[in-house]
Amino acid sequence: MRIKTMIIVLITILLTVVIMQNNDPVTFKFLFAKFYISKLLMLLLVALVAFIVGVLVGRPGKPKYIPGQLAEGEEDKKESNTLSDEDREYIS
Repeated sequence: MRIKTMIIVLITILLTVVIMQNNDPVTFKFLFAKFYISKLLMLLLVALVAFIVGVLVGRPGKPKYIPGQLAEGEEDKKESNTLSDEDREYIS
């Protein structure tokens, strides 16, 4: 088993133990409203939101440029000399 998998299993076990020990009802104030919700549901909700945010933040994006790879539409532009005429005049 990989270390990342073992850490995820350990965190899940610890989270389960903490959630099961905290099932008393508490008052939760949100803006102008009061909610009576159990700690169990609140901890589960916070854990779920944190997991979703972690997945979204940790997701790799599409790279904008990979060195050595041609961009779309540049397949037929395989010129070895990429200097413009103005650059050639300046050099000579």
